[in-house]
Amino acid sequence: MNFKSQISVRNLSVWYGQHRALNRITIDIPDKMITAIIGPSGCGKTTLLKSFNRLIDLQDEVRVNGEVLVGGVDIYHPQVEVIHLRRKMGYLSQRPQVLPMSIYDNIAYGPRLYGLKNKERLDGMIERYLREASLWDEVKDRLHQPASRLSVGQQQRLCLARGLAVEPDIILGDEPTSALDPRSSQHIEQRFLELKKQYTIIIVTHILRQAKRLADYVVFLYLGNLIEHGPAKEIFEDPQEKMTEEYIKGVIS
Repeated sequence: MNFKSQISVRNLSVWYGQHRALNRITIDIPDKMITAIIGPSGCGKTTLLKSFNRLIDLQDEVRVNGEVLVGGVDIYHPQVEVIHLRRKMGYLSQRPQVLPMSIYDNIAYGPRLYGLKNKERLDGMIERYLREASLWDEVKDRLHQPASRLSVGQQQRLCLARGLAVEPDIILGDEPTSALDPRSSQHIEQRFLELKKQYTIIIVTHILRQAKRLADYVVFLYLGNLIEHGPAKEIFEDPQEKMTEEYIKGVIS
């Protein structure tokens, strides 16, 4: 499988205090595809995901060795501006985290932060990204109501719209449907399938069925080690490593 890669990980190890969460990971993430990071709880999936936008910096006693290259730039170099890096990446957490303001202001927050003040342009962006998140028709008549009044599923789609509004290159999702009902989960999954034409999407999921539905590429971690990675069809139908096969069959968890 030949692909372009905007994110390249080289010999990445991460420690939380004395605990090593990732052990010498080397991998390239395909552009304009959906990559699913799979593996049992505690295997380092979220740590790997958060290493791409340096959210792991927020953890106590974190130590990072190795390189994460985004667009050829090592994002752990001291001169890299973390705010600029995170602008390139939309992020969806397990539970939606709406800002304590209106639906409109949630989406306008990022563009305003980066200097956009023109109301006409903001109005256009609000509609565009709410449509991209499949939320416009549900909220267009109440844009100035508090975002907290939305259902959990709607809030997660609002968070997706908010992430898209800063015009990122990459979308990261940390089990982004785990707190949602089946219908809301389906909404998010469908948006991912459509958005991968424009964005590189990387999700952490513990649901193998979801990874099979969505993923073009799969990364399997176990106890902080990269066991296997490759095209989703190959990983799920003909894994090369016995541990991968056992995980997929449910023998190990």
